[in-house]
Amino acid sequence: MARLAGVSHTAVSFVFNGRADGNLSAETQRRIRDAAERLNYRPNPVARGLRSRRTAVIGMVTDHIASTPFAGALLRGAMRTAWERQHLVLTVDSAGSREREDAAVAELLDRRVDGIIYAAMSLRKAWLPAGLDQCHTVLANCLPADGSLPAVIPAERAGGRAAARLLLDAGHRRVALAGGLDDIASAERLGGFRDALRTVGLKPAPESVVRTGGEIASGYRAARRLLDGVPANERPTGIVCYNDRVAAGVLLAAARLGLDVPADLSLVGYDDQEHMAAFLDPPLTTVALPHEAMGEVAAALLLDAVETGTPPAVETTALPCPTVSRGSVGPPADR
Repeated sequence: MARLAGVSHTAVSFVFNGRADGNLSAETQRRIRDAAERLNYRPNPVARGLRSRRTAVIGMVTDHIASTPFAGALLRGAMRTAWERQHLVLTVDSAGSREREDAAVAELLDRRVDGIIYAAMSLRKAWLPAGLDQCHTVLANCLPADGSLPAVIPAERAGGRAAARLLLDAGHRRVALAGGLDDIASAERLGGFRDALRTVGLKPAPESVVRTGGEIASGYRAARRLLDGVPANERPTGIVCYNDRVAAGVLLAAARLGLDVPADLSLVGYDDQEHMAAFLDPPLTTVALPHEAMGEVAAALLLDAVETGTPPAVETTALPCPTVSRGSVGPPADR
């Protein structure tokens, strides 16, 4: 290639190792790249890695993400960002096994990855695998139990406020919250729900917050408790649901009770679950979790650290949870 371009081997090395600017003219760089294209030349990533002490590969260790439909967008976001910055992502899903996570980190370190993203399917405090202190590491959708690493998470409390505001802004004042687990997301979303109600001078009654779980059956049970046998002038006209599956259960209960959504009852879900929220009847207004953005930001923070050689700041980055308006929210019937 050097002979074809009429340059030295050193000049070729400058171009493909990112050192051409300031050392070679634009015309010389052009000739080298033209010669590379004619010869169908690709730099050897192994040799380049030996020189730079990098492998152009980052690792991702997950609990259940790669094996579930709910958070695959996080992986997509990380992979796209890494690809744009000339890195690949090597992913290991532990299926929730701590022993497998320890082994995965050890294997990734043996393969000399440039850094590791540790990601969780749902927001939680994570006891981290051994070995993460030996490389640059960023957490996604989880928090370090010992506060030792940077994390990228959803702004769940703000998401809870946004969900309630969708109902309040439509004119609802008798609002309830259905479903939820004993987890960080449930507590944060409930906090946001209460925040929003306070802005209009309301305080949720204890019976208007029904914690039944996170599945369709949980939503059905919660809706029966909130709606069945309750006089029309006392029952909620709007319900915020812990997630879209809970909202599907509420929809089923409302139909069996003869209530129309949104004429008699408005619903807001959470997650914007792919292949579900938009296909319910009516299509579900919901709050989207920023899985793809979490993957993108976590990968960007990690690669910034790799490129600068400086560990990322130990801080938590909370990303907005956008609202998605569809057909399940309308004004209350008595408005």
